[in-house]
Amino acid sequence: MIFDYRPGLEKIKPYSVEEKDWDIKLDANESPNNLPPLVRERVMNRLEYLAFNRYPEIGMRDLRAQIAESFNMNIQNVQIGNGSSEIIMALCQVFGGPGRSIIFPVPSFSMYAVYAQVTDSHPVPVQLGADYSVPRDKVLQAAEESNAKLIILCNPNNPTGTVMPHEDIEYIVSQAKCPVLVDEAYFEFYGQSAVDLMNKYDNVIIARTFSKAYGLAAARVGYVLANADIITMLERVLMPYHINSLSLATAEILYQMRDEFMPGLEQMIAERKRLTGSLEAIAGIKVYPSETNFILIRTTKSEELSAYLSAKNIGIRDFSAAPGLINCIRFTVGTPLENDDLLKAILAFMKEGAV
Repeated sequence: MIFDYRPGLEKIKPYSVEEKDWDIKLDANESPNNLPPLVRERVMNRLEYLAFNRYPEIGMRDLRAQIAESFNMNIQNVQIGNGSSEIIMALCQVFGGPGRSIIFPVPSFSMYAVYAQVTDSHPVPVQLGADYSVPRDKVLQAAEESNAKLIILCNPNNPTGTVMPHEDIEYIVSQAKCPVLVDEAYFEFYGQSAVDLMNKYDNVIIARTFSKAYGLAAARVGYVLANADIITMLERVLMPYHINSLSLATAEILYQMRDEFMPGLEQMIAERKRLTGSLEAIAGIKVYPSETNFILIRTTKSEELSAYLSAKNIGIRDFSAAPGLINCIRFTVGTPLENDDLLKAILAFMKEGAV
């Protein structure tokens, strides 16, 4: 039988990574650390008494209330998602649709274009500058010309690690005639947020995740901050019970105990700085400034270096053939020992110049 699939699906490239049992896994921007022992103990105790036969609490009010209180907001300004990715997809459903445009930078998170496509929206990519800066006037021009219904900004940006100045974000927010979503998946490694703009503008939306700084990638939990009207519309497109009880219970404890993650977070930031300095000292490598938990480098030997690291069973993300990222490689900041091994391998390759 020949199936009649929805037109356009053949043009969508699924998100994929190389699944391999790496000795050193630095390809997915994950935390190198599992949950802190005290957090893990409380999570396990909580799960022991979980009612597996019951549906999750559909309103997720406890977690939403915790988050709202920490931002001095109302619960109506917060919603939970299956990772921040579900939130971004849902926002494309809310504001997109046939004949409606969504603006986003490139290179950036590859799924922005996919979410626009699967919601039958018109994707409008805006090319970053040569230094991977966001051209704010070009963003606004593209939004004006396409009558955009949503602008997405990734700050800090993945996969470049670069940041957009707060004043540039406010400039776009203040001039835009549509909502502006600021994807802050890597906020904790940067420390600066656009949340304060919500006090001045009602078109600001902030998305965050527990997957990166808090090492909860396995549970897939994120959240969004927005004005109550946007949250209400968002709830209309989210599936019922879209966060399972195990993830919800874990996230509640994690958020209560987020101070327990600070030592690990501080170590990752220190290691990022150490790696950056060491890589900058290697001839033939350009290191882009990063405010995330990963580093992007460029070298004319990128393909050979990727193969060399793979042979050493070190997993990295090879962007060497990606538009706007030619000759680039991205790798996560790992543990100090993992970072030492990565540096040794890169240095050895750059000195020897052969696989």
